Amino acid sequence: MNKLFKVFSWVLGALIILLLIGFVYIQMAFPSVSPAKELSIDYTQERIERGAYLANHVTVCMDCHSARDFSLFSGPPTPGTLGRGGDRFDHSMGFPGVFYAKNITPTGISDYTDGELFRVITTGVTNDGRAMFPLMPYMYYGKMDPEDIYDIIAYIRSLDPIQSDIPESEADFPVSLILKTIPKAAEPQKRPDPSDQVAYGGYLVNASGCIECHTQVDQQGAIIQDLAFSGGRKFQFPDGSVVASSNITPDTETGIGNWTSSQFVQRFKQYSDSSYLTKKVQPGEFNSIMPWTMYAGMKTEDLEAIYAYLQTLEPQSNRVVRFTASN
Repeated sequence: MNKLFKVFSWVLGALIILLLIGFVYIQMAFPSVSPAKELSIDYTQERIERGAYLANHVTVCMDCHSARDFSLFSGPPTPGTLGRGGDRFDHSMGFPGVFYAKNITPTGISDYTDGELFRVITTGVTNDGRAMFPLMPYMYYGKMDPEDIYDIIAYIRSLDPIQSDIPESEADFPVSLILKTIPKAAEPQKRPDPSDQVAYGGYLVNASGCIECHTQVDQQGAIIQDLAFSGGRKFQFPDGSVVASSNITPDTETGIGNWTSSQFVQRFKQYSDSSYLTKKVQPGEFNSIMPWTMYAGMKTEDLEAIYAYLQTLEPQSNRVVRFTASN
């Protein structure tokens, strides 16, 4: 019996040592991303204007990095909070920890060089070497044209500085350890010419992160690639109501297969029409996390390109229950 106990003790000890070695290795070796490159961006008016378009209407950085007012339909940014950060994403929303959007006005990013900003946007690694939880879809931004990222940086540098104290994000264990291994080197690509509508639309779909909300995730929060764009991902509001994302594959029964390009564009543009009045929403009433009023500012030709790309996807049948009110 004593011999068996000794063997068990040795095995257990060896396992503990291996786990400790693995833990130390991950702490020391990850995130495995190159140092920020030397970069000095010329903040021209042209860059700032292009960056404003991207950050507000395509990548919608200003969606998460402003205070959203969900007493109004689709939670538009509260005036005066652009870039301030502070939005909280926690367990009630299905996240493995508590995460806060950072202040990206000049007040919040003053200690970042242009190269460090480029690295954090495209790889998720901060200027002090920490790995960010991929709430910010840096894995998609890392596939964008560097010129577009430079434009976004020029724009956020131009924002009015806002002082705000944002708590530190904290991931639950073991996610806190795993997320160190997520960042990887950016894989930039040149922005396709808009004349190639499908390729350009695919670029915009990546930049907009459409797959993130319009695809269900597994228990670890990872996108289920076999269900890409078929909708059904659930998001819970503070009152307990749940909204699910739409199927945007070209399935004719449950997706957008019967939609025309003009119908698709109008679905967005209705929220930029001068006659549109933002609707007040009471707890338990239908609401959406889709930032419609921000995407409504996308150029018609860009929306048409997104539609053209989505029509090339494999149709997937998935009838979604869009909204479930709290009890």
